[in-house]
Amino acid sequence: MSISRRNARRSVRILGLASASAALVLGVSGQALACNISEFKAEATCKGEKGQITVTDRDFSGQKATVSVFLENNGADEKKIGEQVVTGTKEGATIVFDEDWAPGADYRVNVNVPRFIDNKSITPNVIAPATACKKEESPSPTPPASESPAPSASASTPAEDSATPSASESSSAAAPVSEAPSNAPSAAIGDSNLAETGANSNTGLIAGVAGALVVVGGGAVYFGMRRRGAKSGS
Repeated sequence: MSISRRNARRSVRILGLASASAALVLGVSGQALACNISEFKAEATCKGEKGQITVTDRDFSGQKATVSVFLENNGADEKKIGEQVVTGTKEGATIVFDEDWAPGADYRVNVNVPRFIDNKSITPNVIAPATACKKEESPSPTPPASESPAPSASASTPAEDSATPSASESSSAAAPVSEAPSNAPSAAIGDSNLAETGANSNTGLIAGVAGALVVVGGGAVYFGMRRRGAKSGS
């Protein structure tokens, strides 16, 4: 019986030491896995033409961390940019600090997690890029050929109007300038009568018949007057 009791006591002591050792190991490893400064990452980024300081927390345990950002000058804090609280996730939780950073500016990012991270800085410090943020410009779409504006008719109308005279201008240019009235017969009328006289082949015959009629008429008048004189004498 005494031997069995001793063995039992030894077994209990061994189990106790093993449990304590396991608890100590698990506690240390649990603290190591719970939250670590290496799980935080910071960088200077751009959003359009504005600068930002972006901090990402990849904490598996989901601890709340207070993050502060400081602008550095010759190794000392010159200005506090801001402070935010972030709850870490396995995928990564991101917080953004609006900061119009200058090219090459130096920033220190401080992290504080009670019982895990006691005001430690992310190393190395965040150094802003050498090129400042630029405004994002989207290229203007080129209109299709079918939608391109057609030249207006008014642009070509003045050229056509200047080349083609109006009806009133053409009529006034075509009409001859009126002259003062004259008593002389129109040259065109005289020319037409002369042309007709010279062109008629019966002109001589008509003149001869007219002369004969004049002679006959004169003789008839002469003989008539003689008869009247004879009757009056008897």
